[in-house]
Amino acid sequence: MNSDHGASDALRGDDVDVDAALHDVEAEHVEPVPLHLETTAFFGGVHPLGWVAGIVLVVAVVFSTVIDTDYQIGNFGPGLWLLFVGLLALSIKPVALHWLRIGIERLSSLTKTMAWILVWAVFLFQFFNVVTRYSNDLVETDILFGEVVSLATISFGLLFLLGINFGVRDGVNPRIDFWWANFAAKTKAWLDFVIHSLLLIPFVWMAIRITQPYAATSLGRKFNGEWPSGFRVWETWEQSSDAGQLPVGPIKAMILVAFVLFGLQVLAELIKTGFVMMGNADYGELKETDVPQRIE
Repeated sequence: MNSDHGASDALRGDDVDVDAALHDVEAEHVEPVPLHLETTAFFGGVHPLGWVAGIVLVVAVVFSTVIDTDYQIGNFGPGLWLLFVGLLALSIKPVALHWLRIGIERLSSLTKTMAWILVWAVFLFQFFNVVTRYSNDLVETDILFGEVVSLATISFGLLFLLGINFGVRDGVNPRIDFWWANFAAKTKAWLDFVIHSLLLIPFVWMAIRITQPYAATSLGRKFNGEWPSGFRVWETWEQSSDAGQLPVGPIKAMILVAFVLFGLQVLAELIKTGFVMMGNADYGELKETDVPQRIE
């Protein structure tokens, strides 16, 4: 059923298949663009992500051996060396990058399911709060169960933190670069790849580094870097100021997890657009929406 027909049916008072209408809304929002590409020899068979990783490795070697700097580019730890070397190695085998992207997007599908469950949880918690708001006069209290108020707020926050990555995957964010729609597929891929590599990935990496100590403090780590002893770690979590005193440490730590999920999905987008740049229509993918472009 077309969603436009469903809306008109509802206005006329006719019966509407709600499940079919919701399916149409979800399915029509973003669809992969059918790609007809010519293979590009410019990259020498190496995925563009591999070229980026190689450039970063060269710069890191120069800064760590020739230039004395306190910046992270000259002070890579073993994990970062392994990350960029691994990306470079995977870029030589396109099928390996493709399967990495599939694995990341399966994780996004899982968090999408969790987000939908949280939508219902928020509804039920808020429904309970509304009902008890009018029944509290019977027991002469302002809040019957303060924990439910906190649970509604926490669930609402967790809903968005878990939904960031699948929002990027499904392209639900409206594009404001309205010229983008008129470009060829490879031009679109180049724009997305360059902007994601130069702006979005550094931002996500910076956010992860900033939120690491914030998350640790929320989960009970002391300012001297020591963790509390004993197994009852939940007693050291930051508590809510609302009635009921539910711990808010875990939801604050989820900000870090959300940025990690966000970064992984951006990596998957780089893999897809990189294949488009190479002319690989089997592994490349671009998303296009039926929603009109917005100018803001």
